[in-house]
Amino acid sequence: MESSRTVALIVVSYGSAGLVEANIAQLATEWPELRVIVVDCFSSAAERERVREVCDRLRWRAVLLDDNAGFGGGVNQGAAVAQEGGASVLLVLNPDAILPAPDARELATAAAMEPLALIAPLIRRPDGSLWTEGTDLYLDNGTMAGVRHRDRHAGRPRMMWVSGACFAVSSSLWNRVGGFDDEYFLYWEDVDLSRKVLEAGGQVTVLPTAVAVHDEGGTHDDHTTGRAKSETYYYYNIRNRLLFARMRLGAGDVRRWRRSALAVSWGILLQGGRRQLLTSAAPWRALHKGLRDGRRGVTGPAR
Repeated sequence: MESSRTVALIVVSYGSAGLVEANIAQLATEWPELRVIVVDCFSSAAERERVREVCDRLRWRAVLLDDNAGFGGGVNQGAAVAQEGGASVLLVLNPDAILPAPDARELATAAAMEPLALIAPLIRRPDGSLWTEGTDLYLDNGTMAGVRHRDRHAGRPRMMWVSGACFAVSSSLWNRVGGFDDEYFLYWEDVDLSRKVLEAGGQVTVLPTAVAVHDEGGTHDDHTTGRAKSETYYYYNIRNRLLFARMRLGAGDVRRWRRSALAVSWGILLQGGRRQLLTSAAPWRALHKGLRDGRRGVTGPAR
């Protein structure tokens, strides 16, 4: 592949300086030529100082934003800094994910050799179970299923997308598609990026020999215990599903997605189990606001 100095690792932090240091330091130690760029979306003065201290000590580049630009906006700003420094391959990793150095090198090499491909690793949970090997979005109604379930959905129009938790992409492809659309703020920006890559004639692929471990939810300051998800998770997944349809699909698809919105949104709530629906108002608020704002085309942070 190209020189390691042309690969930049971009990590977006929001209140997660501890995770950044714990999960990224080992990778950076084993791959000393890797350029590490940490984008801090402002959460507090104390957290900002922690990010600054970690980056100074480990000789990483800190990009300190004045506000919370969201995941997509944060990655975009990190990518701009990386490219200013000459990076030809961008490697994106969540703070709550672990990517061993050999797997990181394999991803970066694949992106350098396939400059029109968006490439993700196989991602497992800490217990070793599969988190994702790519997900299919079914375009007839906006439902999703893992790629291993394709036989159940034969004949339905679909597109595969890969998680923003960990992926590699050439700078040329990133610029060609315009990076993340930061109007999503959280969630679905990776679905949208995959769609734009496919529309640009590129490929969306999973490299199964490269494996990352993702402790999902570790970066959420309002993450709840047990199976329950946060109100943030519910709201943006419900809203941004409808936003994606408005932005990327035709009028007929938009109408079908709107008709199925309540049923699909109910399925999103049930990811956190039924008990939470009896004990908390948060999922119900997220359902109401997510459907309302998605139908209105509201973008960016929740208002």
